[in-house]
Amino acid sequence: MTLGIDDVKAIAHLARIAIDEETLPTHVKNLSSVLALADQLKATDTDGVEPMAHPLDAVQRLRDDVVTESDQREKFQSIAPAVQDGLYLVPKVVE
Repeated sequence: MTLGIDDVKAIAHLARIAIDEETLPTHVKNLSSVLALADQLKATDTDGVEPMAHPLDAVQRLRDDVVTESDQREKFQSIAPAVQDGLYLVPKVVE
């Protein structure tokens, strides 16, 4: 798919982006190449190919789930302006 200058102007207007007239040809070329790549990817046969989360089958290293802090809930709620049943009370902001 190829874009024209009028197409890029319309896209810029919809996106509320100001584009200088002198840079329009560059934007037309760049956006057209992105759309051409998308068309090329769309034409690729992907039947039988399973989706991947990562191309290298990398596994995230996880740390041990160990408690490192003591429970200070009572201490923090004692200095709160308003608490009820263990919950912080805040002013209503949406009606």
